[in-house]
Amino acid sequence: MSRPIVILNASLYGDTTASIVVEDGVITQVGETVDAPEGAWEIDASGLVALPGLVDLHTHLREPGREDAETIETGSRAAAVGGWTAVHAMANTNPVSDTAGVVEQVYSRGQEIGLVDVFPVGAVTVGLKGEHLSEMGAMANSRARVRLFSDDGVCVYDPVIMRRALEYVKTFDGAVVQHAQDLRLTEGSQMHEGEVSAELGLAGWPAVAEESIVARDALLAEHVGSRVHVQHLSTRGSVEIVRWAKDRGIAVTAEATPHHLLLTHESARTYDPLFKVNPPLRTEDDVEALRAAVADGTIDIIATDHAPHASEDKDCEWAAASFGMLGLETAVGVVQKVLVDSGLMTWRDVARVMSENPARIGKVDHLHGRPLAVGEPANITLVDPKAAWTVSADALSSRARNTPYGGIELPGRAVVTLLRGAPTHIDASLNPPTEGVPA
Repeated sequence: MSRPIVILNASLYGDTTASIVVEDGVITQVGETVDAPEGAWEIDASGLVALPGLVDLHTHLREPGREDAETIETGSRAAAVGGWTAVHAMANTNPVSDTAGVVEQVYSRGQEIGLVDVFPVGAVTVGLKGEHLSEMGAMANSRARVRLFSDDGVCVYDPVIMRRALEYVKTFDGAVVQHAQDLRLTEGSQMHEGEVSAELGLAGWPAVAEESIVARDALLAEHVGSRVHVQHLSTRGSVEIVRWAKDRGIAVTAEATPHHLLLTHESARTYDPLFKVNPPLRTEDDVEALRAAVADGTIDIIATDHAPHASEDKDCEWAAASFGMLGLETAVGVVQKVLVDSGLMTWRDVARVMSENPARIGKVDHLHGRPLAVGEPANITLVDPKAAWTVSADALSSRARNTPYGGIELPGRAVVTLLRGAPTHIDASLNPPTEGVPA
């Protein structure tokens, strides 16, 4: 039984001011005035924005197999610090999460640590090789109850395999989560194909390599009558295709990452591998299209694609470096900077794209993304929109250090995270109790 908590004078969704009482993992009171239970810990939340706990649909935790880069424990801690109460762990581990045994191991380890709910994403194909479907049914029926399947890091390239996967997941209302990349058009690619890549002499990753797969998969999903979710949309063309598909009634959803909403391919001019990511950073025009699409709902969610790497995989020349960036601890600040402070979105919208929609797509909306209302699970994130901070790689909770935001000032951050009423992160400025908060 966790200690009762009273959150005083928070701004619910950035709108009305109210206090929240949490007891035994559940919200028991919400209102202008509340009755504090005996022994409750009181949080002065004046000036803080209260949101449903954030849900990341795209996280790499690296365990099993690459614990030198990240573990479920260190990744969970980074997630809690970032305001997340649930993360979906990608399948490209070693061994690959393509069997019930592996996904149950990941799920159980997440539950044991208890900082966030870790929901495993199953592989679409055995070993991510794109040749044979994985044990989807067994994973769906396992203790982990997998509903999302992805070969992330590799595109499900064969249209026949993709069709069969869509047909399979339809039987239990799952979704195929696609890394849209035409492999033949991107062989040897290092960054976005354009003027900058030509000037730098780096092989280009053309926008059409993403867009062609997005279009194909939307048509396959329509043919099968199944759900497809497109990961890390990065181009204006992909946005237009998703908008067309939704207008047509196709069950397609899509995500954008914080880094694709802020950074452009101009960052590659430094030759710093911290900016090497897949899909690559695109043009300013693409960034503007992504921001508008998140704001108008064409892009359903923001997901981090948190991709930790060991130092030797990033501290090297560009061509030899691995693709990927950290994202869990900086996402709130980046989203506030590019979407909220710019006036494109409100905090209510942030709750929609970073909590409610991800929970719905991942089929965990009975647990997460719930309203801040009496009787609901107390998965709550408090954000201080005025807590400006400068990102330092060495100060992050992740085991890895490959953040592209080092030295950048972000305007706000999560200061309290509650998972079913238990504090998993409390900023030191709030004078947290000496007991009941993980170190």
